[in-house]
Amino acid sequence: MEQKVMIELDGLKKYFSIEKGLVKKKVTYVKAVDDITLNIHEGEIVGLVGESGSGKTTLARVILNLSKMTGGNILIDGINLSKASRDDIKRLRSEIAVVFQDPASNLNPRQTVESSIMRPMIIHGVPKEEAKKKAGDVLEMVKMDQRYLDSYPHQLSGGQLQRIAIARALALNPRVMILDEPTSALDVSVQAQILNLLLDLQEQLHLTYLVITHDLNVIRYISDRIAVMYLGKLVEFGPAQEITDHARHPYTKGLLDASPILDPTQRGRKKDVMKGDPGSLINISEGCRFCDRCKYATEECEKKTPGDTMIGENHQVACFHPLNL
Repeated sequence: MEQKVMIELDGLKKYFSIEKGLVKKKVTYVKAVDDITLNIHEGEIVGLVGESGSGKTTLARVILNLSKMTGGNILIDGINLSKASRDDIKRLRSEIAVVFQDPASNLNPRQTVESSIMRPMIIHGVPKEEAKKKAGDVLEMVKMDQRYLDSYPHQLSGGQLQRIAIARALALNPRVMILDEPTSALDVSVQAQILNLLLDLQEQLHLTYLVITHDLNVIRYISDRIAVMYLGKLVEFGPAQEITDHARHPYTKGLLDASPILDPTQRGRKKDVMKGDPGSLINISEGCRFCDRCKYATEECEKKTPGDTMIGENHQVACFHPLNL
């Protein structure tokens, strides 16, 4: 049976304009998200990775409709975001939840945990008594005692705050959750607890996750498929195990080699550390955006933008010279 597509991105673009000059104004563009096409199936966990400035968070903001797209299309649960009615947008706001990196900055320090969890439900017209009961239910789902409902954010640890943020995200019974660096501000032991909680909730509620992170070890652990972005472009997308074991794009291989090796049997493996820094997103020249940092680059790479090539089943790579591993 074919899986239902929950999120479909088709040629998605998000450009930011910059004006220079006082008299003769020259407009240039920051191409933060440039022609991204991918599908996320219902009940799937897709990990989105890339260096800072690659466009991951901008992509999430466009999907959340917090930032208007410049071009392309987004379909979420069959709703075309560019043609959505007010009722469609209201429905999507209850179907899509988001969990941010720093939960403390997203919780009102003057409100109790109960009030913070109830607030999105009250905004969406849920009766107060029903919202109060639901707050207790979702707190139980994230494995926290009911006594924490009367606590304030400053009385809780980082791991507890992240559980509260997840509980609040679950309050409106979402179908999709976007997790932006959900564990990066936590201790390693607490990270494992939060990841296991997210996996339990995903299986229990059949949620669809888009997980944005810098941590390749988190992505290995939690994802079904991995999408790799570099300077606004999708450079590789495929099954998590295949990408982590057999990365075909030189940039993906560089990211994997830059992450710590946790498996003791792999400690002696030779690493090929990436050289240079990410380039600028302003006035990007023709050709592959990774060209300046790639040791396999040729004249073709400098002059042409590589298209997506399918390598094996459901594994795509945008490279003229994919690694043969």
